[in-house]
Amino acid sequence: MNPNRYRSIQFSGLRFWLILLAVVWLLGTVGLGWIVKSVFILIAVLLVTPILAFLGFRWWLKRNLVMAQCPVCGVESAGINNTQMRCPSCSEPLKVEGNQFYRLTPPGTVDVNAIDVTVKQLND
Repeated sequence: MNPNRYRSIQFSGLRFWLILLAVVWLLGTVGLGWIVKSVFILIAVLLVTPILAFLGFRWWLKRNLVMAQCPVCGVESAGINNTQMRCPSCSEPLKVEGNQFYRLTPPGTVDVNAIDVTVKQLND
């Protein structure tokens, strides 16, 4: 077993960083520092872009996600504003507009709400 093998493994990470620092320093002194700066800018863009995309998607979703009750069965569900969807409970086609759900009906259909009227019998 070679005892020097473990020593080279321990310093391999340090050796990498020293070589990288030497290459960056050499490029800076030669006048090619713009290459190093462009690599750092590229890394920064790659790190910042997913964060900005996530925050932008959350902002868009907060503005366009509508939580309301189905006008037919009363089940609360979620939909995207200005789109059409089906109720997950009763499968009724719905249109999402202005923070509410509306039934999609063919033109000329009259939507009526039925009211239960109880009948009392009068005794003579």
